[in-house]
Amino acid sequence: MELGFMVEPQIGGSYADLVRLATWAEANGFASFARADHYFSSRPAPHVTDALTSLAGLARETTSIKLTVLVTPITFRHPAVIAKTAATLSEMADGRFELGVGTGWMELEHEVFGLDLPPLGERFDRFEESLGYLWSAFGRSHGGFHGEHFVLADVDVLPTVGTSVPLVIGGSGMRRTPALAGRYADEYNMFVTGQEVLGKRLAVMREAARTAQRDPDRIKVSMAVAPVVGDDRADYHARRDERAAARKMAPPDYEAMLAERHIPHGTADEVASQFAEMASWGVQRIYLQQLDPLDAIDLDGVARTAALLAGV
Repeated sequence: MELGFMVEPQIGGSYADLVRLATWAEANGFASFARADHYFSSRPAPHVTDALTSLAGLARETTSIKLTVLVTPITFRHPAVIAKTAATLSEMADGRFELGVGTGWMELEHEVFGLDLPPLGERFDRFEESLGYLWSAFGRSHGGFHGEHFVLADVDVLPTVGTSVPLVIGGSGMRRTPALAGRYADEYNMFVTGQEVLGKRLAVMREAARTAQRDPDRIKVSMAVAPVVGDDRADYHARRDERAAARKMAPPDYEAMLAERHIPHGTADEVASQFAEMASWGVQRIYLQQLDPLDAIDLDGVARTAALLAGV
């Protein structure tokens, strides 16, 4: 199982923090350094950097680790801007950039910045058109693209990146998102979920891939996970209680929420077993998601959790 290191800079963090974390992840053998793409998360507003601009900087600060955006909302940028930025980033990173795209969902950031957030049905229509547009712009299909919302002339868009920019489709839907992943994605990403939900999503994704004459086995399946793990039972309880207090929840209620959401938790042995079970379901990459401000991430804890996946 591949291992990615994912951060949420909208919680707060500078570009210097991103450089420190990305170079640490590269030195510690992570396959990917991923960041979310949000402009705002709460009041008072934290220090929030732009995702694609910061990843361009990291392209020159790192040498081998893949750089992933999970995911850029199509409400932020026209697909032409996404395509050109992705192609430029890929060039700057020597092919190490991975482009994640999604519909966009956070109402607060759209409201604060005056960004249009259409109804969900229209966002999915625009999302689907954006994916078709990107395939044409990347040279994966020919004849340009003509949709209701977006149009691309039948021209060569240079640099034509083809498959050198892996396309990651992320989302939690049960129907349209997995179908679009089957049709367009190199990687299908979601927040951690259980085997039953995952199985239903993968069935839709695989059928859509076969309909599009694509090999579903070539579409990587990934999850973003924020596990709660302790070296032993006492250490786990201490970490659980700390997380519960931060959420203003009683520890038993917090633990029940972890179980309900299928978030790995427990001792090191227990979490290692849970990760192995996820791998048996077909999950091929885990992003260890950090839910703290960038300057407060416990890198020793991340390293311990990463060690649990060494044999999975």
